[in-house]
Amino acid sequence: MTLLTNYHLALTASRKTDEMQELIRKQGGTSSVRSMQGTVIEDKTIVKAMIRNGLNDDVDWFVFTTGIGIHTFMRHAEEMGVKKAFVQKLNNARIAVRGYKAIAALKKEGVSYEVTSEDGTTKDLLTKLSVFSFQKKHVVVQLYGIPSQEIEHFFRINKRHTTWLPYHHLPPEESVADKLLHELVINKKYQAVCFTSALQVKALFSCAEDRGLVEEVIASFDEDVIATAVGKVTAEALYESGVTKVVYPAKERMGAMIIHLGKYIASTK
Repeated sequence: MTLLTNYHLALTASRKTDEMQELIRKQGGTSSVRSMQGTVIEDKTIVKAMIRNGLNDDVDWFVFTTGIGIHTFMRHAEEMGVKKAFVQKLNNARIAVRGYKAIAALKKEGVSYEVTSEDGTTKDLLTKLSVFSFQKKHVVVQLYGIPSQEIEHFFRINKRHTTWLPYHHLPPEESVADKLLHELVINKKYQAVCFTSALQVKALFSCAEDRGLVEEVIASFDEDVIATAVGKVTAEALYESGVTKVVYPAKERMGAMIIHLGKYIASTK
């Protein structure tokens, strides 16, 4: 198939880019890697303190948003020699979880969950949580990378006793962000930009905001460039950033994203 002939794509991922570029090439297209993933650094001191406090305090709810956050909890609990006790603590609390990777991580550890987002989005998870009463409840929320305004707003307006498990996000290199924004807005170099995580989307728009280019980026996606996401969660981040049209596959896989983009382009000709 040559569905991507004459199309040049930007890949904002930091992993599996070689495989994606090869798939794009096989479909007749070309691509450039402009990683916007940055680096997420866990605060080990806070994580371990959270585990200790979680074992000693009454925690009513744990809210997990990523599989890697759960793995982080478990890894540090094991290093501290309290993993078995911590798993028991989780099973004694109520669990809300978003995303298939997070669900798989909980199942692997033998932890049951009560609330889940059917479509993997934060919006759906918060809708499900809104039916519960959290008065005088202690909630532990695991975040990843750039804070989620939706989750923070939800817990702020409900005035819950909330403990945040934060990560520090180091943004992508300034030179890479500048290059992508210039190519996207000024040079009109790309026919599509492919995002594989919500973090990449938020990082791009954060960089655009710092440079006063948010409106220009949104206009590029509205007019000339196909905003492409690996799945619904990443697409949600694009919509929240102001992009009105996003192409993404039903199955959240990088290869499926490239193939779906090609089929989408063919359907518009």
